[in-house]
Amino acid sequence: MTTTAIRDRAKGALMGALIGDALALGPHWYYDLEELRRDYGEWISDYTDPKPGRYHAGLKAGQLSQAGFILTLMLASLAECGHYDEADFCRRMDEELFPLLDGTPVSGPGGYTSQSIREAWRRRVQKKRPWGQTGGHADTTEAIERTLAIAIRYALHPKQLAQKVAGNTVLTQTDETVVSMTVAYGAVLGLLVQGYALDNQISAKLMDLVKSGELPFHAVTGDNLEPPRPGDPDPPRAGRFASPDALLTPSYMAAAVEDSDIRIEPAWKVSIVYGMPCAIYHQLPAAYYLAARYPQDFELAILHAVNGGGQNQARAILTGALVGAQAGFSRIPQRFVDGLKNSATLCSLVNRLTAKIR
Repeated sequence: MTTTAIRDRAKGALMGALIGDALALGPHWYYDLEELRRDYGEWISDYTDPKPGRYHAGLKAGQLSQAGFILTLMLASLAECGHYDEADFCRRMDEELFPLLDGTPVSGPGGYTSQSIREAWRRRVQKKRPWGQTGGHADTTEAIERTLAIAIRYALHPKQLAQKVAGNTVLTQTDETVVSMTVAYGAVLGLLVQGYALDNQISAKLMDLVKSGELPFHAVTGDNLEPPRPGDPDPPRAGRFASPDALLTPSYMAAAVEDSDIRIEPAWKVSIVYGMPCAIYHQLPAAYYLAARYPQDFELAILHAVNGGGQNQARAILTGALVGAQAGFSRIPQRFVDGLKNSATLCSLVNRLTAKIR
């Protein structure tokens, strides 16, 4: 586990998320796959302009959506502070994002503002509430899309990773299931940056971290999910999350990839199997599946995420980070880097952040 390898995987994860965001900008939120194919052909293979009248209309191929904009705010905060500083991140949201919003969906950077950010804006700007009283109940992945940078910064320190990802998540989303699934994704990403594989054993590694007190999930079962024995005391809670199930999900997705009797062909149909909508419980299984199926092939993984339709932007961000963390930045096709707007600036920012990982 060399520093160079860790930083290459970390950079791959961060740039992979940004690339995924921009690749899905044009074909975002097509729930009619026939309409998607009419507008963009049978296979989307590169950055595209959004069509008039669609989400993000007026933006150009290779630009970031608002999810990417917020992720860059997080990257800048982490890079400049050297660590996660909640006050600094919130200041950036107050000064650099919220003045550009008006509380409606079709507004702000990227041309669209998601539900959780609209709710936070209303509580913060209109109701003048302090940060910490701004979270809502959206069941989506917006928190993952920015906290993945925190997870990468603290990839070598899972306890801090969990604490800081959870703390940032509740600024906009307070549902405990959403928070637990967000933290679980961050924990998976941290292991991948360390060099572990997204396979059917990754959940066992995560459960080891639960039992050592590093991850704040409750577990009553023994090794290999064996049942408790009569008379066993209730184990002390490691933290806030009642169930470890969010940590078990990735290994089941990996097991589906490894089982020769289970085939999703073509792989973009994972969006149909697990669902096209925005909710986190649709998005995570699909991203885990694609990342386990194509661990070293960034192009195939990300393009299958995009071509699946629906909320393909979140799917591509999440998949891009997971596969980028396995393949590393060095294995991301250069055309995806070259086609990303302001890629030199983004790469420089990412380099500054990855230099802090230790």
